[in-house]
Amino acid sequence: MKELKILYLYPDMLELYGDFGNIQVLKYRLEKRGFKAIIDTYSIGSPTPDFTNYDLVFAGGGADNEQSILSKDLIQYKESIRKAIDNGVFFLLICGAYQLFGKYYKGVEGNIIPGLEIFDYYTEAINDRKKRCIGNIVIDATLNGKNTKIIGFENHGGQTFDISSPFGKVLFGNGNKFSDEFEGYFRKNVIATYLHGPLLSKNPELTDYIIKYCLDRKYKEEIVLDDLDDTFENLCRKQLLDRFLNSNNS
Repeated sequence: MKELKILYLYPDMLELYGDFGNIQVLKYRLEKRGFKAIIDTYSIGSPTPDFTNYDLVFAGGGADNEQSILSKDLIQYKESIRKAIDNGVFFLLICGAYQLFGKYYKGVEGNIIPGLEIFDYYTEAINDRKKRCIGNIVIDATLNGKNTKIIGFENHGGQTFDISSPFGKVLFGNGNKFSDEFEGYFRKNVIATYLHGPLLSKNPELTDYIIKYCLDRKYKEEIVLDDLDDTFENLCRKQLLDRFLNSNNS
């Protein structure tokens, strides 16, 4: 039986707005097709993980306090993480985790939370704590040459700058900054994004993109994924897209 090994980073501290649902959706869509999902977790004090031994690494969102604590722990694995990314391991990073993989996060008081510096972007909070990029969001992303609308929920005060390769173009919502044109960071094996929700439950095509990438890489062949009955998911997506995009144009 073909399998994927998934590492879930800091499930006890990085889990906002249903982020754990991303792990559940990956497991469900793998098992429905006859694949096995092996899910390990890492938290502070756990044995040192070998990031290169996994097919997918996932980390969710957290507030400034959690990021400050986790930054000190995560930085010790900087080179191991960089090696895993360079070797093609897929990384799905949500909100706080997205920020931690950049150069730094600057808080409201001017405090600097060091990032892993894996990517060149950086994040700075605005002075007014009450002003946040919050609400539903739709972006247009390109997956395997196909345009796909991605739906999510954003809630972040941090404004992320110097994105060289965005995840998608904002159709509704804010994005990396207030009223930004683009959202997230993307490369073939990395998606870093502010989209909660959980992200994957609302976007079956995105989930299957990640699954297929990981299987193709691991087994060195073009895996054909069996179609799943996404009737319910697609009806929900249609309603949400109609509501958000029509309101945006009204």
